[in-house]
Amino acid sequence: MNSSHWKVADLPWDQFDAGKVDPETLQVIKAAALVEYGGGKYGHYLCNVFSDDPRFQQAARNWADEEVQHGEALGRYAELADPAFSLPRAYARFEAGYGFDIEAVQSVRGSRSGELIARCIVETGTSSYYTAIADATEEPVLKAICRQIAADELRHYKLFYSHLKRYLTREELSRFERMRIVLGRMRESEDDELAYAYFAANAPADATYRREKYARAYMVRAYRFYQPEHMDRIVAMAFKVCGLRPHSIWHGMASRAAWWAISRRVQNAAKAAA
Repeated sequence: MNSSHWKVADLPWDQFDAGKVDPETLQVIKAAALVEYGGGKYGHYLCNVFSDDPRFQQAARNWADEEVQHGEALGRYAELADPAFSLPRAYARFEAGYGFDIEAVQSVRGSRSGELIARCIVETGTSSYYTAIADATEEPVLKAICRQIAADELRHYKLFYSHLKRYLTREELSRFERMRIVLGRMRESEDDELAYAYFAANAPADATYRREKYARAYMVRAYRFYQPEHMDRIVAMAFKVCGLRPHSIWHGMASRAAWWAISRRVQNAAKAAA
């Protein structure tokens, strides 16, 4: 890890204000802590996929270290806000019930360029997500944590994008192929990982996992932070990965459509949960 990178101990823990903790927000913070804390597994997978590229492998290891630190910071915050929560215990529950093939040696995206496109989209989502939480929360420590993580995730996007440009010189992918991977990875943001993380972090010990129930519960609480400017940023970053020009008329149309779609999904999920 970069020696100049922030440390968990450096965060303003003494400014914690229990009176400004929102229980609904805390639930998604607990889930996020589990996903981030598992970054080491994804780093291992990336090193397998890029087995003959030591330059990228080192970048992936550094990235994974920072992701784990994000989980540690969010987990410590959750433990402070809710002393009944334990990051190690919740993560053990998460890991026992959710996993993927970290020993795979070929990218599930079909190419290394495809893998890097998918990573860019993940960082697009997380940088915007933590920015949205930081903008919304009034609790000082959570605001500071989310701002730090959002800055890291934006830097991670730039890291993966720089390697993507390098690989696109070897593996030619059309704009259509790049868009297909982008849209596919965006749809996966609603897969089992986040729903199961929400379950593992928040459900009673004797609860049974039901994907639709916990996916809705997560979505209602997590997506409410987004505002049009956050969706505009997501679309601009995704356009860049696709080889399209951000801040064009098409970008504006896509941004408005994305905001409409996410607003509808939150409304529908809230109705279903009710």
